[in-house]
Amino acid sequence: MILRRLLHNGHVVNEIDRTLRGQLLWVLFLRIVLYTCLLTISFFFNDTKLAIILLPEKHLLFFITAVYAITILSAFVLKFKHHNLRNFGFVQCLLDTFFVSVLVYYTGCSHSIFISVYFFPIISGGLILPKKGGIVSAAAATLQFGFLLLLEWVGNYPDYLRSYSFMGTNDIYAMINHFGVRGITFFLAALLSALFGSRLIRTEKALSDTQQSYDELNILYKLIFDNISTGIIILNAKSQITSVNAAAETITGYSQHELVTKSLASVFPDIDINTKKKRQAVDLIKKDGSVTRIGYSHAGFLPTTTIKNQPFDSHRVLTIQDISEIEDLERKYRQAEKLAAIGMMSASIAHDFRNPLAAISGSAQILRAEYVNSYQQDNTSYELADIIVRESKRLTDTITNFLRFARPEIANKEWFSLHSCIREVLQVFYASPDCPSTCTIIKDFEETLDIWADNKQIFIIFNELLRNAMAFCPVGRERIAIRAEETIEDDESGFVTITFEDNGPGIPPEHRDLILEPFYTNRTDGTGLGLAIVNQTIKEHQGQLTIASSDLGGAKFIIKLPLP
Repeated sequence: MILRRLLHNGHVVNEIDRTLRGQLLWVLFLRIVLYTCLLTISFFFNDTKLAIILLPEKHLLFFITAVYAITILSAFVLKFKHHNLRNFGFVQCLLDTFFVSVLVYYTGCSHSIFISVYFFPIISGGLILPKKGGIVSAAAATLQFGFLLLLEWVGNYPDYLRSYSFMGTNDIYAMINHFGVRGITFFLAALLSALFGSRLIRTEKALSDTQQSYDELNILYKLIFDNISTGIIILNAKSQITSVNAAAETITGYSQHELVTKSLASVFPDIDINTKKKRQAVDLIKKDGSVTRIGYSHAGFLPTTTIKNQPFDSHRVLTIQDISEIEDLERKYRQAEKLAAIGMMSASIAHDFRNPLAAISGSAQILRAEYVNSYQQDNTSYELADIIVRESKRLTDTITNFLRFARPEIANKEWFSLHSCIREVLQVFYASPDCPSTCTIIKDFEETLDIWADNKQIFIIFNELLRNAMAFCPVGRERIAIRAEETIEDDESGFVTITFEDNGPGIPPEHRDLILEPFYTNRTDGTGLGLAIVNQTIKEHQGQLTIASSDLGGAKFIIKLPLP
């Protein structure tokens, strides 16, 4: 605030100095004009029979030359030299009174027609130096005029005045009266000019402050207009674009000179400002041909709005905003609501179906065991019992996946051997009837490598990734690679990077994010929850799961787990 005040005061001082300098230049210019007119009058009336006392030709030329020379020198000093302008102004006022006194002395003293020229330095001094300029000029003029009257009273005046039948006044009372009247008029003129000068300075200062405030507001409004994140487009009565801000350029991809004077319909045909709905959303085609989702609203100006005395109420303002991120957040919110519903449904399924399924599965297993010895006689009953057991197990696994996804467990991290965990996963995998004998699993990591995670949850992740990879490998030549290494990032944070690769068809880049979403699957026997659970569990470990292409030709799942 203090710095701003100092800058504002400095701006005001500079403005006052600039104004005073200009006024002084005008005074010098008017002095030239005044004495040039005097030269012209003397030239035309010098030979007339009028009772006007004028300077002789030689005196006039010398006087005019001296005035011109001093004025030009003063203008040079004022223009190119740095000094106190007020002192310079006082010097010029005193010079002007001296010039007038010389002129009055040589043109008849008390009888001179040029006595009124004294008002020039008095009025100019009062206007440009209102507090003291006029008073100083009036005092100098009064004293100098009194001195001229004294010279006239003692008979000390130019000899050529006698050719004009000039007779000096010997009456001391007439001289005093003459001196008093002139002095009073000089000081009255000084007071009036000082009054007008003071008002002029106050008006100029107020105008300067107003201009300063206006400039600041103008800059502020422009900064707001250019830096606001909402795009703003101003339209005239013909729906032509008259102005756009930087945000509108960013959203649309068009620059300002490409939009101004264009009609809105020709550039953005999908935006409708004639509808009564104030807020709408539409797909906007940008300059590069890409499509983005925007929300827009429009409104007219108030009927009393005028700019430069021109009515502005026929114009409209159109605001646009990129809402693609907002709609993405809405989509995620809906997804969260769906997941919450899934959690409630999963809990209900677990409560209502888990126990009956366990009873059905147990009974079917007993029946299947009884049909083992009589398989040759009644193989149909055995196969039906086996189907019941198998499908019951599949339903149980589905319910378990629902519960695991809807109610993720908190990761209880500890140090454990990655080699031991992989070995247990492979033991379970090899014991499964789904594991073909032609499958080749490549292990590429150090047996001493340890990781910081929840052993139980990591086992589930590895088992899911291994079975997912096997599901897409070509039959008869299945190849799966498991690799791991410890890496250090630039910020010295440590990670264990684990990859599962296969030689299947791979995953297209546009589907790599989708397969991590719940209920998205390309498998006929899948629920779409396996990889979603894997991704959710890794995030619970503050890790990261990414998908890429494998050197084996298929997909590559990359897990990054942070180290403490």
